Amino acid sequence: MYLVTGGAGFIGSNIVETLVEKGERVRVFDDFSTGDIANLAAVRDRVEIIEGDLRDMAAVRRAVVGVTHISHQAALRSVPRSVDDPLSTDAVNTHGTLQLLVAAREAKTVRRVVYASSSSAYGDSPALPKVEDQTPVPISPYAVAKLAAEHYCRTFSHLYGLETVSLRYFNVFGPKQSPESKYAAVVPLFMRAALRGEPIVIHGDGEQSRDFTYIDNVVQANLLSLTTPGVAGEVFNVACNSRHSALEIAQTVEKLLGHTVTIEHTPPRSGDVRHTLASIEKAERLLHYHPTVGFEEGMRRTFEYVRAHLS
Repeated sequence: MYLVTGGAGFIGSNIVETLVEKGERVRVFDDFSTGDIANLAAVRDRVEIIEGDLRDMAAVRRAVVGVTHISHQAALRSVPRSVDDPLSTDAVNTHGTLQLLVAAREAKTVRRVVYASSSSAYGDSPALPKVEDQTPVPISPYAVAKLAAEHYCRTFSHLYGLETVSLRYFNVFGPKQSPESKYAAVVPLFMRAALRGEPIVIHGDGEQSRDFTYIDNVVQANLLSLTTPGVAGEVFNVACNSRHSALEIAQTVEKLLGHTVTIEHTPPRSGDVRHTLASIEKAERLLHYHPTVGFEEGMRRTFEYVRAHLS
């Protein structure tokens, strides 16, 4: 039995679908604060769903009963959100993860926990590409919380023998990523604005760049991390080893749309790093992870999804 926390969210629901397609039994744990039951429409009748909050230890304990593998995607996401509300970010992302680890250890059936960490843990060091043994210097409450939970995962592996793997995601995008929140990610926000004929809003000069990673690559990394032997306690970058600026994203959306768009610039956001680029050598070597969908193809697939689902 696989447990996917945050399984009704963007990344979690894509992992759920893939596990179900592979014939696995899957349980979803989600509080539906940002996740959407519609994300599970294709597999709704083939998964078990427990509605609950990571901060509720009784609910977490119920969720892990009989589970052998946990894909821990549940989190309060967004750097700006954490700047606005650091307390809830810590309560869910750090303490909630600790509660899940404690419950998994108590359950005695759990073989491995794969934890969704974040590239934000590296901070704003100018050294590129980011390598896993680089000293993290987080500059936002979100990054601090994600890094703290990573340390808990590693400690539970070494101290209690509960196998854990932490994955540092680099700007994931793809179908099911919602543009609705004020903390929404840049790709769906830009696409929705363009399709509605609205200006694309870029924070700062637009030269800030990220290692944008299509969802299929992230799902692949999670499945490999759940089952690959000999990697307990490790941390891996999940990315494509290429970077694109906010202006490039806007230009790609413009190209997919087929006509020009208006771009508006606003002041830079607090807590944002300037550039990210991942080394994926460790994941390639130990997990046999190899990105299968590149930036251009990922943007095309995402644009078609957003266009089809725009209400």
